[in-house]
Amino acid sequence: MKSKKVFPAKLSGSVKVPGDKSISQRIAMLASLADGTSKVTGYLNGEDARSTLSAMEQMGAKAEFRDDALYITGVAGQLQQSDDPLDMGNSGTGTRLLAGLVAGAGVEVSMIGDESLSSRPMGRIRQPLELMGAHIGLTGKRGTLPMMITGGKLQGIGYLLPMASAQVKSCVLLAGLFAEGKTTVIEPRPTRDHTEKLFQALGIPIKINGLEVSIEGYGQGGPRFKARNFVVPGDFSSAAFWIAAIAARPDAELLLENVGLNPRRTALLDVMKRMGANIEVTVAEGRGDPYGTIKVRGAKLNGTVIEGDEIPNLIDELPVIAVAGALAEGKTEIRDAAELRVKESDRISEVVKNLQRFGVEVEELEDGMIISGPTNLKTPDVAINSHGDHRIAMSIAILNSFSDGAITIDNVGCVDTSYPEFWQHMEQLGGKAE
Repeated sequence: MKSKKVFPAKLSGSVKVPGDKSISQRIAMLASLADGTSKVTGYLNGEDARSTLSAMEQMGAKAEFRDDALYITGVAGQLQQSDDPLDMGNSGTGTRLLAGLVAGAGVEVSMIGDESLSSRPMGRIRQPLELMGAHIGLTGKRGTLPMMITGGKLQGIGYLLPMASAQVKSCVLLAGLFAEGKTTVIEPRPTRDHTEKLFQALGIPIKINGLEVSIEGYGQGGPRFKARNFVVPGDFSSAAFWIAAIAARPDAELLLENVGLNPRRTALLDVMKRMGANIEVTVAEGRGDPYGTIKVRGAKLNGTVIEGDEIPNLIDELPVIAVAGALAEGKTEIRDAAELRVKESDRISEVVKNLQRFGVEVEELEDGMIISGPTNLKTPDVAINSHGDHRIAMSIAILNSFSDGAITIDNVGCVDTSYPEFWQHMEQLGGKAE
């Protein structure tokens, strides 16, 4: 079990965050399906993205890191049978999206993961995939990994998502690439649209009408599209830790360049501005996912309410928003976020418990929490366990930068799944972690 001793700090400066994890994983899948070799610049070389890439290699793709880029040679729509299980490590996104892809392609696979991933429910993807004609075998009462998938000869369906989920939406759309007829997904609320943007960039026939997304399937023969070059922008969810850390620190400044600015990912900026943060955003011109520069100047923050349609577009940022809430004047309420309970950990429970250790007044709700601030933080006298959740580990590190003493965070190896340079960047901004 890796541990880090993290010290209080005055953070300020600039960093270049790593490539977007969600986009990297989707590119790994689609470039592996393409005809020819794609060059991918900015691919996240973290554990989650690597496990997705390794799974595609097991099914026939070839991948090589060379000259600061990733080169992926695809299988021209024809995935190969893997004799060994696909080990997805800790990646829930990779597992759910790839399940749709292999169900459509008609290869029989077993998918496994680490202890954390093996505790997360997968039933939400089983229902639509079985409606399309696949068979999904799960284990345990909660429907978890290992997962057996037998697919092929799928039929397009119309599917109303029971809850807003970009992972389920993308799973169904990827399966729909191999289906006969049209596949339509209807969202209750807008979610991340990286899959749709990549489909458009590759010339895959996709229609978007408000909350309704449709594709015409290629049938069992699989999709046909040529390889191309991809550029992965910096991960906004990684940038969020520094945005919150600086926004709550009067007189501190932060510059982030080449960060992904997809409007369905950046709701954190709206929340921070509403709380009183001084944030300037400049969007660069270009195709695909928008990206650009974020400048943050610290200020005195005020509490706010985060709920409803905002939640799907900042679900990953809620732990660090809770940190900002602990430092803000008044109450910060987070509601409609029950999905946090089935992430790498029960993030509602873990965030509440850890805030309380720092002396924060916080009430746990079934679907969120109410935080009262500002808090004169006290340093916990026990080590804090991340329970293998990278966002919990990083959020606690940010919170402790505002305290008056060092803490130990146990089980921080999980940070490598999404942000291998996190501790290095903390020190680059003036912090200390050893």
